[in-house]
Order: sequence, then C-alpha cells, then structure tokens
Amino acid sequence: MKRNALILVVTLLFGYPLAHGQQVPDHKSMMNETWERIDELMYKVTTNDDGTTSYTPFFPKPLQELDGTVVTLPGYMIPFELGREHHMFLISVLPVMQCMFCGQNGIPPMVQVTMKTGKARFSNHPFKVKGRIHLNTDMEKGAEVQLLDAEVIN
Repeated sequence: MKRNALILVVTLLFGYPLAHGQQVPDHKSMMNETWERIDELMYKVTTNDDGTTSYTPFFPKPLQELDGTVVTLPGYMIPFELGREHHMFLISVLPVMQCMFCGQNGIPPMVQVTMKTGKARFSNHPFKVKGRIHLNTDMEKGAEVQLLDAEVIN
C-alpha cells in the first residue's frame, strides 16, 4: 500500500508541472561515490504460487558496506506530502520538477530520509543531508535505502 502511495505522489508531483506546460529547470548533477553505490540496488524477481510477482531488494557488496555508516548525500528533496517543512521525505539526484522516468539510465536513485529532530524546509535547490544508512528489506517499512537520524548541513 505504501509503495502505491509513493508512486501516486511521484506521479502527481511530476505530472502536474509537465501537463501544465511549466518548464523544467536545469539541474546540477548530484552523483558522487555514495550515490553510485546506492544506484547498484537490484531486485530478485520471484513468481509466487498464485501467479503474482514479488520483488525483493538485493544489495550488492559495495552497497552492503554502506549499511550503518554515516554519509553525506547531496540532492533534491522529493516530499511525500504537501507542505513547506518535512520530517520524512525522499532525496534524489534530480529535482522534483525533473521527470524521474525520462532519463537514459532509467529511474535515478532515491533515498528515504528521516530527520533526527525537527524538519527540513522544501526547496527546488539542492542541499545536503547527513545521516546513517539503513538497508531495508521490509517494503512495508519504507524505501529500500534509508538515511536515518538525518541533519541538513551546509
């Protein structure tokens, strides 16, 4: 259910500006060594007895090595809800106004961020967050890669 809600939020956030002719702003690349490792996330695809398909996250060794470490991620905020300030949100290498599904390399990496205290203010500009990486295998508990106890840094 949470995954469907996430897909709906992302679709609404990206679809509205594009459907209403708003120009997508240029963006600065946020990829760094940490993002490159996060981008290695893969999925094991299983066909269940009832014919449905299950996707289980698979974390290659370079990504596993990040689990539990403190990292700094530059990126753009993608909020889960409307509002100016957010305790939990996604961070991506692309801004919210950029189409997440139009790149040549597929969907860019995203990380679920949970602030240690307080909230981060939404902006169309890139910013940095620092926190502890958690690799999540239980999709009912959020995104596959999470940044916990996060703080906005300058």
